[in-house]
Amino acid sequence: MSNKDIKERIKEVAVEHFNKNGYHGATMRNIAKDANRSLPVIYYYYKSKKELFDEIIKKDFFGLLKRQASLLKMDNVIDFYTRFVYDLNALSSYDKQVYRLGIKVYLSFDGDEELMGIMDEWEKTILPRHCQFLRPYLKNADNHIAVVRTLVHLLETMIENIVVKNRYLPEEEIREEIAIVLRGSV
Repeated sequence: MSNKDIKERIKEVAVEHFNKNGYHGATMRNIAKDANRSLPVIYYYYKSKKELFDEIIKKDFFGLLKRQASLLKMDNVIDFYTRFVYDLNALSSYDKQVYRLGIKVYLSFDGDEELMGIMDEWEKTILPRHCQFLRPYLKNADNHIAVVRTLVHLLETMIENIVVKNRYLPEEEIREEIAIVLRGSV
C-alpha cells in the first residue's frame, strides 16, 4: 500500500469513528485498530487526533463543497440549485460521511473551538454569497433578503435530509420546492 493509500484508509476509518463517536469519543487507538495499522503508523501520518480531524474538515469537507459547486453550470437559477441539491444523492459513502461531519461542526455539535470559529466565519458568508448570486435574477428587490433567507433554509433542510438522514430526494421534488420559494421573484 502506498503512503497515499494508507493515509486515505486512516481518514476513511477516522470519519466513521468521528461520525459514530464524535470528536471527543473517537480515539486514535481505535482508529488504528480498525484501519489495521499500528498506533505509531497513525501518528506518523497525523501528529494528533486534532490534526486528523482538522484535515478532514478543512481539506475534505471544504474541498467537497468546492468540487460540488464547480460541477454546476448556470442555465437558470432553479436548475442551478436543483442540480446542486440533487447531486448530493450521488455522493460516495465517504463523501456523505465527510459532509455529515462538516454539518456537525457547522451546527457546533462536534469539533473544537478553532473549527467552530472557522465554521462561524464561513456561515457569515452564506447569505451574502447567495444574495450576490441571486441579485441579477431577482425581480422584486423589496423582499430579496426574505427570499434568499427562505431559500437558504430550504437548501439546508434538503441537504440535511440527503446527507444526515440518508434519504433520497427525487429531482422533481427538489425542483418543485425551490420553485415555490423563488416563484414570482425570478
